[in-house]
Amino acid sequence: MMEKRYERNLQALSPEENMRLSGFKACVVGCGGLGGYVIEFLGRLGVGHITAVDGDAFEESNLNRQLLSSEKALGENKAEAAKKRMGEVNSFIAVTSVCECITSENCGGIIKGHDIAIDALDNVKTRLIVEKAAQSLNIPLVHGAISGWHGQVCVIMPGAPVFDKLYQGGAFTDTETGLGNLPFTAAAIASMQAAEAVKVLLGKNSALIGKLLTIDLLTQEYDVLKL
Repeated sequence: MMEKRYERNLQALSPEENMRLSGFKACVVGCGGLGGYVIEFLGRLGVGHITAVDGDAFEESNLNRQLLSSEKALGENKAEAAKKRMGEVNSFIAVTSVCECITSENCGGIIKGHDIAIDALDNVKTRLIVEKAAQSLNIPLVHGAISGWHGQVCVIMPGAPVFDKLYQGGAFTDTETGLGNLPFTAAAIASMQAAEAVKVLLGKNSALIGKLLTIDLLTQEYDVLKL
């Protein structure tokens, strides 16, 4: 059954690479618009252990874009919903739910021991906390953010932080304010985050290490900027 489950991964991934995915641990910080899709993609691919981190519960305004939300799930914790969803999708992987909001006090303990962390957050302040913890623990971090039709992705390796440049000391306006949040933007950026995470885990070349990919789905303009 395992062979059948992952057979469509093959050719794009070798059998050895697909097997290696089962041994990795990924920490997805934020289980909303971006994180719900990232967890879905990594879980379906077969990443063996996913830690889903979110202290928030679903509300009605999440229904337009957050994969894990539903009318029945309103009021449910997002990390718990991620664990439940993956139990239905892929019982061969393990999902740990952490129903906490990230702080400077708990972040290191939460992401410690993972092979990669994914920033699926919606505010700069918490992103800075996660990057600092990832750097101190030598954990690669895949950043993603959306705003309206726009989105961005970058890969942050140990020893090469980028948020001080990208957000200029926290002066940057939070990316999810002002322009709304569209479902296809969240899905597009989450897809790119999942792809970059898999490349980093498997040692494949990533063109986004230390660089920022920006997309505009309204004009279909894509740019890669050196940070």
